Amino acid sequence: MRRFLFNTAATLVAVLGLAGAAGAQEYSFRFQSSDPAGNPNFEYQKGWTDLVAERSGGKVKIELLPVGSIVEYNETLDAVAGGILDGQICDSSYWAGKDPAFGLISNPVGAWSDPSQMIDFVENGGGKEIMQELLGSYGLHFIGVSTPGLEAFVSRVPLDGVDDLKGVKVRSPEGPIANVFAAAGAAPVNLPASEVYTSIDKGVVDAADYSVFSVNQQQGLNKAAPHPVYPGFHSLPLVEVSMNKAKWDELPDDIKKMLEETVKEFQQTQIEGLKKADQAALEEAKADGSITVHDWSAEERAKFRKIAVAEWERVAKSSPMAQKVFDTLTGYLKENGLL
Repeated sequence: MRRFLFNTAATLVAVLGLAGAAGAQEYSFRFQSSDPAGNPNFEYQKGWTDLVAERSGGKVKIELLPVGSIVEYNETLDAVAGGILDGQICDSSYWAGKDPAFGLISNPVGAWSDPSQMIDFVENGGGKEIMQELLGSYGLHFIGVSTPGLEAFVSRVPLDGVDDLKGVKVRSPEGPIANVFAAAGAAPVNLPASEVYTSIDKGVVDAADYSVFSVNQQQGLNKAAPHPVYPGFHSLPLVEVSMNKAKWDELPDDIKKMLEETVKEFQQTQIEGLKKADQAALEEAKADGSITVHDWSAEERAKFRKIAVAEWERVAKSSPMAQKVFDTLTGYLKENGLL
C-alpha cells in the first residue's frame, strides 16, 4: 500500500510538473531586428527579451532574430502586418518609402543633440501618438522607443564641414536623411546596415551614417575609414519596438504594461551603456595614430542644420501625416527652446 501511495504521489507530482511547465509559457513571439547578430545594439535588444521572460515569470517568450533572418531589413513592417513576424525592433526611417512621415519623425536630421530630447518628444511631446497612428494604419502597435544615441559619422576622407561633403558617396537610409545629404552636396547610397563595413572597406562608399562611435570602433570601421566625425552632426535615430496590433490587442493589460515598462528599461540601459562605451572608444581611437577624429565647429553644425530644416519643410508637404509630424515636431522644439 505504501509503495502504491508513493508511486501514485510521484506520478501526480510528475503530471503536475509537466502541466506547470506546459502552462508556464503562455505567449511566444518572434521579433526581427534591423541589427546584425553580435552588434552591441542587438545585444541590448536581446537583453530586453531576457528581461521580458524574467518579469513575466516565463509566461512571455520573445525570440529575437538578427537582420535578414526571415525578411530583408526594409520588409519587416509588412511581415509584422501580415503575421509572418510578430514584432520588430527597427529604425523607423526604413518605412519612409511608405509614408515620408516615418522618415521625418524617426530621424529629423539635426534636430537632436542628446537622446533625452528625442525620448521626451516621443513620450511627452506627441511623438508616441503619431507613431501609433502611423503604425496603426499598417496593422502594428507601437510599444516603445529606444535609440543607440547621437551617432558618429564614418568617413574614409577628411570632413571638417559641410563643403567637404560635396561629391562624397554616403551610405544612408532612404528618405529625409538621404535627402539632407544630397542637399549638402553628397551622393547618398541606400544600403542595409549589414553591408556597411564591406562597402566602406572596398570603397563602394566614402562615408556612412551608421551607428554610435563605440559600435563603429568595435566593428573596425574607424580603421577602414580613419576620419570619423565625433560628436555626430547628423543622426539620432528613433528605434521602434512594435508588434502586430491584433496580437497586441489580445494580450491582458498586465502583460501590455510589463512590455511597455521593460522597453523603457531597455531604452535607458542601451543609452547609458553606449554613452560610456563611446567615451572609452574615443580614447582608444585618439591613442591610435592612424585615426583622426574630426569635431565640427558650431558654425558648421548650424550650417548643416539649416539645410536639414529646409528638408523638413519640403517633406512636410509630401503627405498629410508628414505635415502632422512637422507641426508637432517644430512645436515641441520651439516650446523647449530647441529651434
